[in-house]
Parts: sequence; structure tokens; C-alpha cells
Amino acid sequence: MRLVTHNLLQCHVKGCDTNNFPLELSEIECESQETDFNPQFLRTMVPKLEWDALVRTAMKLGITTLPDKVPDTPIQELDEKFLRNLHTVLFETHIQQGKMTCPNCQHVYPIKDGIPNMLLNDNEV
Repeated sequence: MRLVTHNLLQCHVKGCDTNNFPLELSEIECESQETDFNPQFLRTMVPKLEWDALVRTAMKLGITTLPDKVPDTPIQELDEKFLRNLHTVLFETHIQQGKMTCPNCQHVYPIKDGIPNMLLNDNEV
């Protein structure tokens, strides 16, 4: 699972509709997988990201290359160094194994072989 995916996931347990994002990562095994760099795609992604959550998650994984805030420049003028760092975090950092836990209801979503299991039991829907 790429970190871009984690930045889009939230808990969907019945009645869990506050404080359900971001899911807390634990027991994580990560690996780096090189992917093609596409600066234009990254520019379209920046406004869609929950930046604070992304930075906190990256820091928990030991990644400190992202700034605390998105640079105060127009999206089309974001520099290549920023975009390359963002690319590495979003698309080249893969969580292979681990758990994601809802900070509200404590429901655990396992990650196995890079795939998050977001399925719920009948009583949780």
C-alpha cells in the first residue's frame, strides 16, 4: 500500500463518523519501490492531500523530507526538489505489512502483502 492510499482512507465502522482519520499505523514493514516521476500528476494531487496527516505519517515512518506546510507558491510553480520528495513519500514508500487502527473506535484494519483489508463484519456496517 502506498502512502497516497493511506492518506485517502478513513474508518467506515457504523457510527464511527468523527476522529476517524488518519488511521494510525503500527507494526509496519515498509519497502521502497521505484516508480516513474510525473511532476504534472503530483501538482494535481497536492490540493487533494490531507497535508498535516501525510507529514505526521511520514515522520512516524522516519521520513523527514516533507516540509510542515505546502510551499506558498502557485501549484504550477512548485519546484522539482519538493515534487521529487513528495513523489518518493507518496508513490515509492510501500507498506507491505502492518495494521491501521481507527483513533476513534479502535477498529483494526490489517495490511498484508501491501493490500489493506478495509472489509467490515456484518455488525460493523
